[in-house]
Amino acid sequence: QVQVVESGGGLVQPGGSLRLSCVASGFSLDNYAIGWFRQAPGKEREAVSCISSSDGSTYYAYSVKGRFTISKDNDKNTVYLQMNSLKPEDTANYYCATECRLSSWTYVADLEVRGQGTLVTVSS
Repeated sequence: QVQVVESGGGLVQPGGSLRLSCVASGFSLDNYAIGWFRQAPGKEREAVSCISSSDGSTYYAYSVKGRFTISKDNDKNTVYLQMNSLKPEDTANYYCATECRLSSWTYVADLEVRGQGTLVTVSS
């Protein structure tokens, strides 16, 4: 079954950290880039970060650059999003997909896969 499943969300205080995981099955991250997106209630979705399939190049939205780090483990077919210095405005449902919609890079795969997401809440 072709799918991605996210995990790692939760409640964290401002300034805290979380690491999200995106486990892909049914396809290989050797062949497909992955993008992380987030969507807060009542807001449009926002592209957060992407990692390419070929050389692992990484891309970030301005709002998270310097705080978030995307990486992947091809052996585990998993992409990670390390989120540090979290702010209340980072609160959203985070999901991964086989696409990227950043100003620095746009990518749409011939295999459209998107997960249900994992909820991140940043609050004191």
